Amino acid sequence: MATTQQTSTKQDILEYLLKHSQATAVELADCLDVSPQAIRRHLKDLETEKLVLYSVSGQQSMGRPQHLYQLSQQGRSRLQKNANRLNDGYGEFAISLLDTLAETVGRDQVKSILRKQWERKAQEYRERVGNGSLRERVATLIELRKQEGFMAEFHPVESDASGGGGERFIFVEHTCAISDVAESFPSVCGHELEMFAAILPDCTVERTHWLIHGEHRCGYLVQKR
Repeated sequence: MATTQQTSTKQDILEYLLKHSQATAVELADCLDVSPQAIRRHLKDLETEKLVLYSVSGQQSMGRPQHLYQLSQQGRSRLQKNANRLNDGYGEFAISLLDTLAETVGRDQVKSILRKQWERKAQEYRERVGNGSLRERVATLIELRKQEGFMAEFHPVESDASGGGGERFIFVEHTCAISDVAESFPSVCGHELEMFAAILPDCTVERTHWLIHGEHRCGYLVQKR
């Protein structure tokens, strides 16, 4: 039981650092409701595994240097592999299949096939998301994405100073369950953006962050018209 709890806490630390870029041991302890001493032990283990690294930033009130922890590239890769676990074995097959199709019928035809697939996916999502309030629909979409292996979350955005515009939410995916496919066929990211717009037809959907461009997450601003 203790080993399972330690593994869970370490996973929580990695996920927190993925979402927030960096954190101190005290911040992690407060947010995860674990003692600072235990957090520091876990961080030391994660350092040994080369999953996290730290930089020194200023000093605390008692004179001790403050360590800011963040994910290493290896730690980020670990979480991405976890995100792909629901598609284990299928991602490689999908890329191989798409490569074969590209060699057989050409990449333009493959792009058309991918577009059709995303249109079907959008219809499936839309039926499952339903017709509730925008918050309810976005929350349901987040749960569907989590079931498919994405580390997703959303939060409301305050209206601008002029008070114009409708209800707004930021929808974030910290990991991508189809990252391997997206690297070989980046057009799927464009289709994904179109899919979200089709799922929420009374909204505008704008990409704000993009993993494939080296950012730490994919983000979308959803605003009701």
